[in-house]
Amino acid sequence: MSLFRFANQDYLYFLLAIPVLLILWLLNNYRRRRALLRYGEPALVMELIPDRSGIRPVLKLILQLMVVAMISIILARPQFGSKIEEVKRQGVEVIIALDVSNSMLAEDIPPSRLERAKQALARLVETLANDKIGLIVFAGDAYVQLPITTDYVSAKMFLSMINPSMVPKQGTAIGSAISLGIRSFSPGTEKSRAMIIITDGENHEDDPIAAAREAAKAGIVIHTIGIGSPEGVPIMLNINGKREYMKDPQGNTVITKLNENILKEIAVTTNGKYIRATASTTGIEQIFAEIRKMQKQEIEGKIFTEYNEQFQIFAGASLLLLIFDFLLMERKNRKLSGLRLFRIKI
Repeated sequence: MSLFRFANQDYLYFLLAIPVLLILWLLNNYRRRRALLRYGEPALVMELIPDRSGIRPVLKLILQLMVVAMISIILARPQFGSKIEEVKRQGVEVIIALDVSNSMLAEDIPPSRLERAKQALARLVETLANDKIGLIVFAGDAYVQLPITTDYVSAKMFLSMINPSMVPKQGTAIGSAISLGIRSFSPGTEKSRAMIIITDGENHEDDPIAAAREAAKAGIVIHTIGIGSPEGVPIMLNINGKREYMKDPQGNTVITKLNENILKEIAVTTNGKYIRATASTTGIEQIFAEIRKMQKQEIEGKIFTEYNEQFQIFAGASLLLLIFDFLLMERKNRKLSGLRLFRIKI
């Protein structure tokens, strides 16, 4: 078993330089072509500069962009986990149930309800140290996306992959998510278990209050975060590359509204807290402040404690690309023009 990670993943932002460099090259190439046209007809000008190559500058650009990508990866320090150790910590177990129904694509909480929740959860995971975390996704059904774990790197990875298409049945089965959460905690952690449900609470299809009562009997505290607008907004979908509002079978634009009442009742039933998310804050930090007040107990977990660096292959590849780029001239070499190693004229 091994886990791949980037030790300094912020350096991957250097990859954004690639499209910028490409645009600058295209603009410069366009400017040079315009300059050549001022000297006369394009065909005649090309005859006057027979050594000019059209493909070599493009090849050099590709090589240089590949080097930039390789250097970005090297700086980010790719690693494979090589050793797992069991650790014991004092903490709590928290399962986050995230609504991934189509209504979570509404953009009243920019960039969308779902993306805003994912961003906040990713920041939260970065602050964890001693607690276990699990992840459930739900729409018409509920599924365990990440079993309860102390592997925060995996938690962030699974968070980034969440989207509505991963749950085929639409709806908002909050009760199913709670029932699945009850079964997903580690055995023997009756005093330090909490759930956080993030949803717009709309169109709940089962009985979430009955499920909340079962959670309360099991000693599980459920905190709820309502994300969305009570006034209602349309749902924006990406259909065949076009942004269109979601329609019902009659062709009417679907309006999604936040249902706060059901979320408040779930929280009250389990002695939890309800917070309504806004554009400026999701409320996750406040919820976790409440969770940290809970009685902590010793929890066991497995984590990677040693990692093998994997930058060497990227360093070797970038060196070869640089050598090739250095040897490849932008103009044709007359002395080598008769040499046809691959019988390809460039």
